[in-house]
Amino acid sequence: MTLEQQSQNSLLESFNETRNTTLELIKNLEKDDFGIQTAVFMSPPKWHIGHVSWLNEIVLSKTQQDYKFYSEEFSEYLNSYYNQFGKPHDKAKRGVMSRPTVDEILEYFDVITDRVRKVIMNPLEKDAMYLFTMAIHHECQHQELLVYDLQHLLGEQYRPAKRNQPPISSKKEKKSIKINGGLYNMGYSGKDYCYDIELPEHKTYLNDYQIDNFLVSNSDYLKFMEEGGYENYSFWLSDGWDAVKKNEWIAPMYWEKEGNEWVTNDFAGKRKIVPNEPVCHVSFYEAAAYCKWANKRLPTEAEWEKAALWNDEKGIKTDFPWGNEKPTSRHANLLESNIWNCSEVGTFENGKSSYGCHQMIGDVWEWTSSEFVGYPGFKSGFDEYNDKWFTNQKVLRGGSFGTPSKSIRGTYRNFFRLDERWLISGFRCVEDV
Repeated sequence: MTLEQQSQNSLLESFNETRNTTLELIKNLEKDDFGIQTAVFMSPPKWHIGHVSWLNEIVLSKTQQDYKFYSEEFSEYLNSYYNQFGKPHDKAKRGVMSRPTVDEILEYFDVITDRVRKVIMNPLEKDAMYLFTMAIHHECQHQELLVYDLQHLLGEQYRPAKRNQPPISSKKEKKSIKINGGLYNMGYSGKDYCYDIELPEHKTYLNDYQIDNFLVSNSDYLKFMEEGGYENYSFWLSDGWDAVKKNEWIAPMYWEKEGNEWVTNDFAGKRKIVPNEPVCHVSFYEAAAYCKWANKRLPTEAEWEKAALWNDEKGIKTDFPWGNEKPTSRHANLLESNIWNCSEVGTFENGKSSYGCHQMIGDVWEWTSSEFVGYPGFKSGFDEYNDKWFTNQKVLRGGSFGTPSKSIRGTYRNFFRLDERWLISGFRCVEDV
């Protein structure tokens, strides 16, 4: 078998796996669940299923001569923000559309799956191979967004196709680890797929710093709350304090107080706050406020990446904190772990970085202080996909329990607005040396 044939087979296998995972996520939904939009920041399951298929149609139209779209009506509804393909549908109104119906969207999903399979079973040019691979990773992104939205829509009423128990924490001591500064080569340097925003690898200078080996836990965050964290403006950025007052924030999203106890309501149901789980569903503003209260700060994404990927002893950078082996359930809590919740801090001994930092892949996306902008020498790989968002967003690193394993790397850059909380987000702290 030639290298081209191996690559072709790998693409087809990855596509099939991804489409099957998407269907597995909606396997146990009731039909009435598919069209509901519970907030302007989330999307109905029906829309996600259709949109990932529509993006595949975009790739088909760019790679197949005289390609005819399945339906103009579908394209109008499923266009998220691509002005090059017509006027995008209003995101806040995705849940008010009864047509196309759920059955029509599911049939559309199957039809486009078959169309793509027929194309990628045959030899492809390098550019076409890249675009179909990008579409697979785009679908992985929407699988994770679907996880966020299912939690907001259904919470404990959602029944995953599979569910596993979380691993037991190592109960190791929380500490800060010194990282030597100097020049660091930041960005992706491997040969597999990555997004354009991870390129090019480039040199950046770091001062010496200390980074926490553990994520900030619920018990850590409760201390901030108990000491008036949400009541003292001095901890907050001006816009953050405005957000606290406007939205009446008093705790992370999904937390509520019953009597004298805080409880959360998530995929595991309504339950008491578990002290040793990482704090989750906090905005950038909340993470920054906690850090100021603790006399620490958020890491830059370069600081985060070096602590995650650099091996001082070997003088090399790896794809993941533990090395170059692809993620497994031994390394991290990702979508395929089927835990449907955070594991406790200090878990996954096999997944720690060479410096000793735990859970830098999986569990929660980690806020950094870095603005989301292109790296020096950035070149767009697909118009209107990433570079149109180079303003008013912060970078998050590391993935979450909703991130598909095939789509995560140590150099992956996620990005969200500073006040968003429905994503699976947490953080760890650093200090200057």
